[in-house]
Order: sequence, then structure tokens, then C-alpha cells
Amino acid sequence: MTTIDSATAVIADLPEVTESVRYGNPAWSVGKNVFAWIRPFSKADLKRFGSETPPSGPILAVRTADLHEKEAILAAHPRACFTISHFDGFAAVLVDLDNTDDDELRELIIDGWLVYAPRDVAEAFLAGD
Repeated sequence: MTTIDSATAVIADLPEVTESVRYGNPAWSVGKNVFAWIRPFSKADLKRFGSETPPSGPILAVRTADLHEKEAILAAHPRACFTISHFDGFAAVLVDLDNTDDDELRELIIDGWLVYAPRDVAEAFLAGD
């Protein structure tokens, strides 16, 4: 189980990230591109769950490189990651922080950051420089 603070700590270690507010919630960008944001459910989202019980904990949305990567992440992280109809056709996954461990969260956030990070910055970060 991770928390918003866990996510914020991982994000704080990434270079060239800025924090802003998106629809009243924290969001993080590289340049002008948002790669992660807190994503509470709207009333319409909750209605779409129908008889299913939606996750009750904090939800982090994270960009993916494309829809193929989205599907791969959903398959590789079935307990932690999910999507909703509002995200159909959109390259991002939702992360249920209550069902995510620290290593998994770090991997998902870094993958989202890599979608928009400048190549030289990403290479230096991945090399540990």
C-alpha cells in the first residue's frame, strides 16, 4: 500500500518536473506535458461503476507511451492499475494506491515521466548521473 506522499516523493526525485493544479488536484509535468495527476472519481465516473464497488483510496493517473503500453501495463499490474470508460482511447492508466507497493509505484511513475522527459535528461537519469 502506498500513499499520495509516496507518489510525491518519487516524483520529487525526477528532474525537470513542475507541479501545478489540474481540476483542483495536484498534477506533475515535464515541460508543458502532464505525466501524472491525482484523479478522484467524478459523480459520472461513480455512476459508470454501476453495481461494482470503485476503489476507495487515492487514485493517481499516469500517462503511458501509447495504447499498446497501456494494455501491457494493465495486464502486468492487474491489482494496482485499472482504467475507466472515460479513459477509453487515452494513453493513461489509473493507479489504485491502496493496492500498489513502493517499487511498483516508482516503476509506473518513472515510465509515465519517460513519455515526456527530454531524451538527454532521461538518459542521464536512467544512467544514475
